Amino acid sequence: MSRFPYLRQDFAASIVVFLVAVPLCVGVAVASGVPAELGLVTGIVGGQVTGLMRGSSLQVSGPAAGLTVLVFEAVSEFGVAALGLIVLMAGLLQLAMGYFGIGRWFRAISVAVVEGMLCGIGLVIIAGQIYAAAGLKAPETGIGKIVGLPGAFTDAFGSTKALTSLAIGAGTVAVIVLWKKLPKAVQSVPGALAAVLLATLSSLAFSLPVATVKVEGLLGVIQPPGADAFGELASPALWGTIIAFALIASAESLFSAAAVDRLHDGPRTQYDKEMIAQGAGNTVCGLLGALPMTAVIVRSSANVQAGAKTKASRVLHGVWLLLFAAALPSALALIPLPALAGILVHAGWKLIPFRQVAELWRGHRGEALILIVTAVSIVAVNMFEGVLIGLALAVVKTAWEASHLKTEVIDKGTGPIQVYLSGNATFLRLPKILDSLEALPQDRPIEVDLSGLHHLDHACRTALENWAERHSAPDTDPVKVTTAEPMEATTP
Repeated sequence: MSRFPYLRQDFAASIVVFLVAVPLCVGVAVASGVPAELGLVTGIVGGQVTGLMRGSSLQVSGPAAGLTVLVFEAVSEFGVAALGLIVLMAGLLQLAMGYFGIGRWFRAISVAVVEGMLCGIGLVIIAGQIYAAAGLKAPETGIGKIVGLPGAFTDAFGSTKALTSLAIGAGTVAVIVLWKKLPKAVQSVPGALAAVLLATLSSLAFSLPVATVKVEGLLGVIQPPGADAFGELASPALWGTIIAFALIASAESLFSAAAVDRLHDGPRTQYDKEMIAQGAGNTVCGLLGALPMTAVIVRSSANVQAGAKTKASRVLHGVWLLLFAAALPSALALIPLPALAGILVHAGWKLIPFRQVAELWRGHRGEALILIVTAVSIVAVNMFEGVLIGLALAVVKTAWEASHLKTEVIDKGTGPIQVYLSGNATFLRLPKILDSLEALPQDRPIEVDLSGLHHLDHACRTALENWAERHSAPDTDPVKVTTAEPMEATTP
């Protein structure tokens, strides 16, 4: 017992995490367009492979709502058979990034882009799962899902079956939201699990006409990538998806690790090792043909709040998932699909950073704009290109702010006109600099003081030299430039 001083706390926490994980694993799989058991396979690997490795001791990994949209797009384009290959290659890419020390650099990604990514994902998940809750077929594009919602509600209210299905989905969301207001003793059962159980019992008791989860058996859904699948690696589109899986899963995992570190006083996350652990887990998931994994903040926070002290809790939760998938697979067939859609709608809602948007709008409107553009781009285009648009906008904003320049002109009426430049003089500000200088009179001596500049790039230096050479009239003293380094045009 001395070797496992926290076994009691970790055992209790593992049960809580298991109960939280079951409906989420199944819900994410169904929403991704793959058999429900594949979600459980990824949860098992997240517990027993990634859970055993070093990195973040209390973070729990498994299938995540944040990758649902990307997985669904990949399955729609390449098929379920190619999913294993995509996840396998993404895992190997994560391993390489971890070994080469790239994991820590993910902390440098703009928070606005990450929040925008989660917001866009959340909007697409909510819109798509409303169709699933009503038992209707959703449009393929994100913008199509949102634009088509009024028509979907009209169709649902005209069909008793669709209305019943939608009511179960709405009831699931209501139970999850209201569950937190019940006594602490009741809340020992996770709200999502309670909602699924109540929805299942209700549909059975009243024989409600709703679709349920299709069960194929754990061994029946495991499909390792075949030799033919590797031939698909010649496709640039497939590599785009692989890179998107690797980068987005890594970013979500490492940002989750930073959030989990704030919840406990234990060992801090070792980012490169966590990247390796995530890569190892995704490599195994790929070999099994399962869903990709990330660290999941819902399960991780439940793990911490349940009193977990070591990685044993997440490993044990993987054991319970394995036992459940092996011994009770038929129980999945009783779960109504609209209940799982309700869980995903709630998960998508929690991905939308309402508070962060408001705070950024008050203090950093440029960052708020990046967040909004990233989210809208993901909805309008797709996940990968939306994130790239957000990152490009963040780089442009940073470059613009880094080139902040102040120009001050002092004219006392007599004597030379004094011009002071301070800040960063880069080519982005060159038009402003030249507009100010060329507006100065040519028949007056001019002194330009550049000592306040932190940076003067080659384009600005060359432009200033050319301006100084040709500005002064023939009978006027040449422009005098003061700087930390002598400039060629300062002499007559």
